[in-house]
Amino acid sequence: MRLSTHYVFTTGMLSILGWGTNFYYGLILASLISLSSNTIIDRLGHEVRGGYVRRTPRTHTLGRSILWGLIPSFFIFLFLFLVSGGLLFQILSMGIVAGPSHLLLDAFTEKGIYVKNGGRWTRYALAHFRYNNPFANGAAIITGVLLMLLSLYLRGQLTLI
Repeated sequence: MRLSTHYVFTTGMLSILGWGTNFYYGLILASLISLSSNTIIDRLGHEVRGGYVRRTPRTHTLGRSILWGLIPSFFIFLFLFLVSGGLLFQILSMGIVAGPSHLLLDAFTEKGIYVKNGGRWTRYALAHFRYNNPFANGAAIITGVLLMLLSLYLRGQLTLI
């Protein structure tokens, strides 16, 4: 998926985890963690070989994606703790979810994600959409926005008719 799609989808998922704050503070936290973790995962996990960009198991495995999602959230927590006392559990839980949410979207692309199979890294894909498929990217963006609206509803700041 496109990096912008990862940003919106992950922000939507993480906004639900910001339950202990008001929506806007939780959305800012979710956006910061989403931007930093998805950027790190894509920048460190892609390499160019023969003119083609390919994913590597460096960041595109479940365990490693959790680590790469936790690293920026830890630094964000440190900064917020120094400034205002911070919310450790929420921020670290957002970091834990950020990496696998990136992999969830990548599992729907034709190149998939890496899983260990018989001691070797093999690719696994749930679907085989191209990374820039407008339908797949649009569906993920709409899902991210709906998750943000669900977050508003769960906080009681949005009512249904």
